[in-house]
Amino acid sequence: MITLGIESSCDETGIALYQTGRGLLSHTLHSQIAMHSEYGGVVPELASRDHVQRVIPLIRQAMQDADVSLDQLDAIAYTQGPGLGGALLVGASVANSLAYALDIPTIGIHHLEGHLLSPLLSDPAPEFPFIALLVSGGHTQLMRVDGVGRYELLGETVDDAAGEAFDKSAKLLGLGYPGGPALSLLAASGRPGLYKLPRPMLHSGDLNFSFSGLKTAVLTLVRQSDLPHPTPLPQAGEGTNESLREFQIIEQTRADIAYATQEAIIDVLAHKARAALAQTGLTQLVVAGGVGANQMLRSRLICDIERRGGRVFYPDLEFCTDNGAMIAFAGALRLAEQQGSKDYRFNVKPRWNLEQMVSAL
Repeated sequence: MITLGIESSCDETGIALYQTGRGLLSHTLHSQIAMHSEYGGVVPELASRDHVQRVIPLIRQAMQDADVSLDQLDAIAYTQGPGLGGALLVGASVANSLAYALDIPTIGIHHLEGHLLSPLLSDPAPEFPFIALLVSGGHTQLMRVDGVGRYELLGETVDDAAGEAFDKSAKLLGLGYPGGPALSLLAASGRPGLYKLPRPMLHSGDLNFSFSGLKTAVLTLVRQSDLPHPTPLPQAGEGTNESLREFQIIEQTRADIAYATQEAIIDVLAHKARAALAQTGLTQLVVAGGVGANQMLRSRLICDIERRGGRVFYPDLEFCTDNGAMIAFAGALRLAEQQGSKDYRFNVKPRWNLEQMVSAL
């Protein structure tokens, strides 16, 4: 069975083909980062228009790469939500129109389920049951996963997600879009122990998260440090040695604040992940979502969890951010359970929250 997957929830158009028994046949991706960086964040209307332009050529490319023809497709999976309404409509309309023409079923996939199951594409892959830490730009949750569609919400953020904390802190430091990777890169030259930032809800006794207070603390620290925004770089022949030294001091301060910010976020994520494993008695932790690509987080969790006899699993780096492979794979798993529909009327769910997902599956 060959499933075509279409991901168009935000600022990346992802297409993939997955065949049951063989695995991932091909995947293509177009990122809109360069376009949105001019505006400091995602512009929904521009995102939707770009998906319209990209989705058909990317489908053709993926099918050519896999040497698969349209009449070989058995189903089409697409991201139904959550995400940007206009962007979701592009993927949903293309999926259902194409499926109608081919007389094959469609499967609407929850974006978070795609991320949650994406580590199963890797080798080695986790086995059910496991704990999943979902950390992306808009979501931070801990879930118990006993199988496909068998999810129990253990904890989630009560305000900002970890990815939002990265992005908003990066903006306060004068970094560009996307902020999370830029902050992590800057933090690599930061010095530990110079600044102490709060770890919200670290000892709350539950598995929930909060990062809005951390963002406020970073704002206060940036203001106290009197950092220019953005930091001016002296031009060759124009700056004196004194101005160059001042620039270096400012840049080091920014790096030190970035280090402290990243460390605070990771401390909370690692602590809550350990607590979830202890609470459930499980030994496998899956980390999925864009923040899962953070190298400090990976190193910290491997150290903390494996030292206690557990194992940590990640998707391949190329599948940490939004992609079509995770949607095709989730669709294939649901197709194997006789899910899918030939009712080509569709809707999208921009605010499809976790409680609705758990209750509906």
